[in-house]
Amino acid sequence: MSTAQRSVNVALAAKSYRIDIGPGLMVSAGKTLSEILPSKRICVVTDENVAKHYVMPLMKSLEAAGFVAGPPIILPAGEETKNFKNLQSIVDRCLSYKLDRKSTLIALGGGVVGDITGFAASMIMRGIGFVQIPTTLLAQVDSAVGGKTAINTEQGKNLVGSFYQPKHVIIDTDVLTTLPDRERKAGYAEILKYALIQDPQFFDWLEENAGPLLSGDTAALTHAIETSCAIKAEIVSADEKEERDLRALLNLGHTYGHALEALGGYDGRLLHGEAVSIGMLLAFTYAAAAGLCPAKDVERIKAHLEKAGLMIAPPFPASAKDIVKKMRDDKKNTDGKLTLVLARGIGQAFIEHDIQESAVQMCLENETWT
Repeated sequence: MSTAQRSVNVALAAKSYRIDIGPGLMVSAGKTLSEILPSKRICVVTDENVAKHYVMPLMKSLEAAGFVAGPPIILPAGEETKNFKNLQSIVDRCLSYKLDRKSTLIALGGGVVGDITGFAASMIMRGIGFVQIPTTLLAQVDSAVGGKTAINTEQGKNLVGSFYQPKHVIIDTDVLTTLPDRERKAGYAEILKYALIQDPQFFDWLEENAGPLLSGDTAALTHAIETSCAIKAEIVSADEKEERDLRALLNLGHTYGHALEALGGYDGRLLHGEAVSIGMLLAFTYAAAAGLCPAKDVERIKAHLEKAGLMIAPPFPASAKDIVKKMRDDKKNTDGKLTLVLARGIGQAFIEHDIQESAVQMCLENETWT
């Protein structure tokens, strides 16, 4: 399996863009972007953790290519960073740097940095360009692709935001060498999601290759990232703004997962990918209880999660009643009724509307950890 650079295209007419995947792409980012961006005026947004490793190599690459940048905007690390205060800080700093409508924001970091930077870009001067350079596995296979940008509020996660596509995505697999084991596993949950949605053969491959992938094998990582991005690009191209029951499939496990994250207070005990891991298992469990999915598929998924070292239960108490209460805040819900991404089997996800809360709560009450 070659580790040479790969590319995936997101086909969205005038908003189409390319995802580059491969080793060493950070140091060549300046040259790559000089061929794509309309102006040399840019601003880099990152967080305190990522800045220690990658902000200087990126800035040197950009400056060598003739880009003019103000001092990088360095945000606190963590999910709690996605708030109105930090959003305003990014906007204010960009305006003070005299960016114009052809300028570009560059998001260097994980999903938090990508989400808030993209949202800021969509607002500044009614929309300037932005580029994603994701530095976590989770962001590389999910949040950096597709143009969903948002911040969190007291009412829930990602409830204020916009659909705003990046101009380009640069996925440097070398940055994963500094990724903690826990973060790699959290990202793996999102890779697994694509297999469970529509690609049973990919699930077969993951069962065989999860070990090397999670150990940092570059070839395995590159293949998994490329496959994940290709699946997401196909879905986003067909349903960019989630106006059909297609892009919503990418939320498999997220309704449960977001509820658990909220119950945990975003305090670091439960990472997003860990919550999605639990949520996907719960979605399949509910589907099996409702007679929609074979029980053997649930057991196969649970066994894979355990073998890969992913979470199957939250690290804090969470009652069925409290989980369902938080699930009511999910954006997919309509007219006060729960909407869930379920499955008829591995690789056969679908959307189910008007789900009774009592049925979901009853299923959750059967979990030994609730």
